[in-house]
Amino acid sequence: MKSENTPFKGGPLDGRVLPVLVGPTGHPPKWYEVPVPSPDGGPPTVYAYERVPAGYTKRLGLQCGWVYAYAPGGRVRRTLKWPWSKPASGG
Repeated sequence: MKSENTPFKGGPLDGRVLPVLVGPTGHPPKWYEVPVPSPDGGPPTVYAYERVPAGYTKRLGLQCGWVYAYAPGGRVRRTLKWPWSKPASGG
């Protein structure tokens, strides 16, 4: 498996660079979740990081890699929107 050193911004991993496995397209996953065990034996706390572009080149506007940014609200769950599906009823 191939990995890529990816920096983290914000949250408990701020400033760290960790190797993250990349997929078949060569990109790291869109979300990176870090479970931290609770000291009292309760359920672990999960910190979520979202993949965002690291920046762009000045001349051509090409992307310069990825950075994981801390998402304090947790992972955003999205539903698929198929063209043949009925719209959700707004009750």
